[in-house]
Amino acid sequence: MAGRNANIYFPEKTYQKLRQVAGTKISRFVNEAVEEKIKQVKQQKKEQLRQELIKDYQAVAKSQKRRQEDLIWDETSNDGL
Repeated sequence: MAGRNANIYFPEKTYQKLRQVAGTKISRFVNEAVEEKIKQVKQQKKEQLRQELIKDYQAVAKSQKRRQEDLIWDETSNDGL
């Protein structure tokens, strides 16, 4: 698998915790953690977009309903009453 090297700084306490959990497979552990974080961020963005679309759809539907009500009132007010 092709890849790239990156230098990452960890505070000593964090590095020691990482060594305890990941052992000698730090690169694999960090890669999996980063992949999981990327997945979470993408999911959050997707959900945010979904919520925005719902909000916008509701606004359009409300606007259309108001337009229909305006037309009804226009017809009512023009009938001579």
